[in-house]
Amino acid sequence: MNVLNDNINKLNNHLERFRAGGIMNRVAGQDMPGTGGMFPSISPVDKSVICDVALGTAADIDRAANAAHDAFASWRDMPAMTRKKILVRIADGIEARAEEIALCECWDTGQAYKFMSKAALRGAENFRYFADQVVQARDGQHLQSPTLMNVTTRKPIGPVGVITPWNTPFMLSTWKIAPALAAGCTVVHKPAEASPLTARLLVEISEEAGLPPGVLNTVNGFGDDAGKALCEHPAIKAIAFVGESRTGSLITKQGADTLKRNHLELGGKNPVIVFDDADLERALDAVIFMIYSINGERCTSSSRLLIQDTIREEFEAKLIARVNRIKVGHPLDPATEIGPLVSQEHFDKVTSYFEIARQDGATVAAGGETVGNDGYFVRPTLFTGANNQMRIAQEEIFGPVLTSISFSTEEEALQIANDTDYGLTGYVWTNDLTRALRFTDRLDAGMIWVNSENVRHLPTPFGGVKASGIGRDGGDWSFEFYMEQKHIGFATGQHKITKLGAL
Repeated sequence: MNVLNDNINKLNNHLERFRAGGIMNRVAGQDMPGTGGMFPSISPVDKSVICDVALGTAADIDRAANAAHDAFASWRDMPAMTRKKILVRIADGIEARAEEIALCECWDTGQAYKFMSKAALRGAENFRYFADQVVQARDGQHLQSPTLMNVTTRKPIGPVGVITPWNTPFMLSTWKIAPALAAGCTVVHKPAEASPLTARLLVEISEEAGLPPGVLNTVNGFGDDAGKALCEHPAIKAIAFVGESRTGSLITKQGADTLKRNHLELGGKNPVIVFDDADLERALDAVIFMIYSINGERCTSSSRLLIQDTIREEFEAKLIARVNRIKVGHPLDPATEIGPLVSQEHFDKVTSYFEIARQDGATVAAGGETVGNDGYFVRPTLFTGANNQMRIAQEEIFGPVLTSISFSTEEEALQIANDTDYGLTGYVWTNDLTRALRFTDRLDAGMIWVNSENVRHLPTPFGGVKASGIGRDGGDWSFEFYMEQKHIGFATGQHKITKLGAL
C-alpha cells in the first residue's frame, strides 16, 4: 500500500501542470490551443477528469503540416552525425523521465505499472537503435551492368503523419517516430484521443534534446476530423498508422486522392497452437502472458488457444486455475497484473462478448464479470467449448479474453488457425522440429514464434498479412517506408545509342 500511495503522490505532482493549464497542441515549437476548443481526458481507473486537452481540427492539422513542410529541408540536410546525436539525447531524456512516463501512462490508459515501467525504456531503446542506423540509412547499392555503373540511394520521403493508438501509446509512438526522424522526415503526430498524456511528454523531451521546431508536431483530436485532415493533407507524403483494421481501410481511402503511401499495423485474432508433445508448463506460461498481460489490449495477443484434444482437459484445468488467480487492481500498485480497460466505449465492447459467448454455446470457464463500479475493470476471462465459427473466435475483442478451441490433427489445427480475416502473429508449441517447419511455412501470419511468446528483436520485420496490415516496421524495413529509392546510371564508355531520324 505504501508503494501505491507513493506512486499516486508522484503522479499527482506530475499532473499538476496539466490540470492547471491543460494539454496544448505543439506546432513549430509553440503551444497552440485547439481551434475546436478543449475536450476532457478521462482516467479509466476512477472515471475522473485528468485534464483538458486541446481539440485539434483540420485547421490545426493544416498549420502543423505546413510547419513540418517548412522544417523538412533543413532537417533532411542536417549532417547525419548531428541528427544522430539529437536522437541519442532524446533517448537519454526518455530514460531520465521514465518513471513520469510510466505513471502518466498507467493513469491515462489503465495499464498496469508492472508492464508500463518498462515501456518507457523500450521507447528509449527504439530511439537508440534507429540513431545507430542514421549514418547508413541513405546508403544504396552499386549494381554494375555491361554499359553502366548503376548506383542507388535513398532520400527521406518528406513530412509524414503518424497516428498512434491508446494501448501502449508511448512505446508505439517512438516505434514510428524514431525511424521517421532518423530517415530525415519531419512528423505530424496525432495521438489517440483516449491517451494524450505521454505524446505531450515525448515532444517536450525531443525539443529539450535539441530537435528543431517543426520537426515533430503534435495535434490532439479525433479521427473523423483531425485524423481525416491529416490523411488528406497534400503536404503529408505518408501515413504510419496503428489501430483497427476498419480504420486502416478508411485511412487508405482518405489518402487516395493525394496518393499517400500508407503503413498500416492493424488488428489480429492470433492463434497459439499447443501440440501434445510441447513443453506444456512453458506453453501454459506463454499462453497466459500473451493474452492477459497489457490487459489483453494489444494486436499481437494470442486470443485463440488451439489445444490438441489429447491434452485439452488437463491443460484447460490448469489454465482456469491460473486465470482465476490473476490479480486485478489499481494500475499503480506494482502487484497488479490487470488494470482497467481504457474507456467506457471499449469496456462496453469487451463486456458485450460475455453474453455473446453464452448465446453461441461456449462456456464461460473463468471471469466473464466486471469488477467494482469505480472504473472499467473486468475479470480475466476464458471461454471453453468453443468452435472457430463463433463470433468470439472470429472478432477481435481486444481485452483479457481467451477463446479455447480443440483440434485433433495437425491439418485441422492449420485449417482453424488460418480460418480468419486476420494474419498478424501465430505461436506454435511443439518439440517436433519437422512439424514446426511444416506448420510455420503454411501458417498465414506475418510473424510467428515457435516455443516462445512474442519477443521483439528490433532489426526484424514487424507486420501482418490479410486484414492485419500492409508494410513492415523494424530495422531497414522502417527506412524502406520513410524513404524513396533513387537510381542513377553512369555510362562507363561509348555504348551504342540507337539513332532515330538520322541521315
